[in-house]
Amino acid sequence: MALDQLMLRKYNGIGSPHTVFVLEGVSHVALMAVPGGGVSLQEQAEQSLGAIRTALAKNCPASSVVAQTVFLKDANDQRACQKFLDAHYGAEAPVTTYVLQPPCNGAALAVEAWAIDRNAARIDRQSPHLVSVTYNHVTWVHCGGIIPDAPDGGVYKRSGNAFAKMRGLIEKGAGFDHTVRTWLYLGDIVGPEGETQRYKELNRARTDFYLNVPFGRAHRMKGLRHGMYPASTGIGMGGSDVAMSGLAMDTTRGDVFLLPLENPQQTPAYQYHARHSPHSPKFCRAMAVVLGGAVVTFVSGTASIVDSETKHVGDVTKQTEQTIENIERLIAADNFAAHHLPGAGATLRDIVAVRVYVKRPEDYPKCRAVCQKRFAEAPVIYVVADICRPELLVEIEAVAFSQRTV
Repeated sequence: MALDQLMLRKYNGIGSPHTVFVLEGVSHVALMAVPGGGVSLQEQAEQSLGAIRTALAKNCPASSVVAQTVFLKDANDQRACQKFLDAHYGAEAPVTTYVLQPPCNGAALAVEAWAIDRNAARIDRQSPHLVSVTYNHVTWVHCGGIIPDAPDGGVYKRSGNAFAKMRGLIEKGAGFDHTVRTWLYLGDIVGPEGETQRYKELNRARTDFYLNVPFGRAHRMKGLRHGMYPASTGIGMGGSDVAMSGLAMDTTRGDVFLLPLENPQQTPAYQYHARHSPHSPKFCRAMAVVLGGAVVTFVSGTASIVDSETKHVGDVTKQTEQTIENIERLIAADNFAAHHLPGAGATLRDIVAVRVYVKRPEDYPKCRAVCQKRFAEAPVIYVVADICRPELLVEIEAVAFSQRTV
């Protein structure tokens, strides 16, 4: 049977748009719940959670949500939203990250949720900020809702504090060097910070914090000689603070390993010239987690950049097309082969979840039209967010699931 028949199923008409994919006999579900506007926050929250509940009951009834991101239009709604979600989940609460990024359709909130079959995996809910999932001798560590507790000190100090909190959480389930994916949210991302820019200060903090961290040391693909960094998204949000979430993977198996991917038509971000940022962004374009005959590829935040330069300034349609082309090239079989892993690779049809960050709300219809054409039936969530370069109008991240010929 074909991969999409045997292991990968996408649904757009039942509950929330979602994908069910079976990884080593364990069902995983990626869901996007975006309510319509015009009703109260609680009604929209009930609508979103009801859609998730309906989708899971129909297609994976034994599953439990382990991590979610809640995108909010109004920061003042977070406390009420958190209270409602806590009551809904009770003892089964997932790691939740609240981000001030308004849904593009005008809703008060939207939810991206990840669930797993509770009968096939051990779920350890250690705290509201940490959930680990173990099956087949592989452990995934989800952490989120990370906000710095340093009293002040600007972006550099608060980012460093948040990284330290992330490390403390991940190290309860795996070493920090096992981190495979991070999300870094920064208010006023391209705004000034002293004599420099806020995003550049975030990059300085990340560079200093990652110094001497041997990412992937235990699980990198054999023969990989260069250093590696986690996949990541560094994106704007409302307000003026920092928030983070992360994902780590640990295993005792010899057939599970990590392969960081770079794009053949892009300069690695960590090699950017100092004119883009004196301390280059320390992340890989994608991180492929190879589990025997399956590959899960976490695609970092991707934009309309070729080599290291922005393309199609002012044209959101062409920027969206270029961004998707970059993702397509990144996950393609020939790029895996160029990274010394023939027999692996994915297409846009293998993508199980997509996030699209749109800088200007008025660009949403044009951006959405391109994404609907290229991403087939993958569940997509669209939010308004500033991007790390003033001229960039859209950024996209994704997760792909594919088979490997062993």
